[in-house]
Amino acid sequence: MLPTIRQLQYLKLLAENGAFGKAAEAAHVTQPTLSAGIQELERTLGAPVVDRARTGVILTPVGEEALRRATVILNEAEELVEAAKNAGQPLTGRFRLGVIPTIAPFLLPGALPLLKQRFPKLRLFLREDQTHRLIAELKAGRLDAALIALPFDVAGLEWAHVADDELLAAVPADHPLARQASTSPEDLEAENMILLEDGHCLREHALSACRLNPPRAAQGEEPFAATSLPTLVQMVGSGLGVTFLPEMAVSAGLAKAANVAVRPIEADHPTREIVVAWRAGSNRRAEGRLLADVLKDV
Repeated sequence: MLPTIRQLQYLKLLAENGAFGKAAEAAHVTQPTLSAGIQELERTLGAPVVDRARTGVILTPVGEEALRRATVILNEAEELVEAAKNAGQPLTGRFRLGVIPTIAPFLLPGALPLLKQRFPKLRLFLREDQTHRLIAELKAGRLDAALIALPFDVAGLEWAHVADDELLAAVPADHPLARQASTSPEDLEAENMILLEDGHCLREHALSACRLNPPRAAQGEEPFAATSLPTLVQMVGSGLGVTFLPEMAVSAGLAKAANVAVRPIEADHPTREIVVAWRAGSNRRAEGRLLADVLKDV
């Protein structure tokens, strides 16, 4: 005997709400009905999935593993329903897209109106986050696709090319490097380099493309790091150092409001590859490729 979809839904709602009453309300059933479903799930698995405490419910180790697998099964079931509803109608209905922060504010303003125009029945749900978390969400089935930048470890994923995004040097407008037509990685390394904080793939892309080591601060100090590209630009404009910017951000006007000069970098292929990625074998593969084709027109 196997667990039912309904029982797995009850488990997921119970984990999310932490109490039988709230989970039952979210499931639109009575509390005894939900409790009976959980008990039947426990009989099927041969072990308790929750500890019932006065302060609420806590998942047992078996419950944690059951929830992990249930999340994948439920997401696959939802995909099946969406695919059946939208058979022959690509990019129709719900589509959950993840986007990294160094792409979202620069590509989406042009992409969203175009998607709405070409696919009026598309219900796009966006999530902005760092690459490693978006990939984890993709593999868990909580996202249908993600707009990310390569290189990155994308084992278990497939992807479609969108664009090559050149990496440029940004220096204070009154800096000696601003008087040059281009700058070398060695010139940048000799300055106080400011990068995005760990976790942003643009940091690794820039260092790798220019074959540079991560910046080091003076002994006992932490190197400067920014949480976003706008903050990074303001830090450079204030004379705190130099950095790298993606060309799509510069084209969107990110550096115009700051006292910053942008120059090409004298290096072989200082670029990152923008792609739409999805789980290998996902039935959203065709839609992922179609989405990439649309984004190429932005």
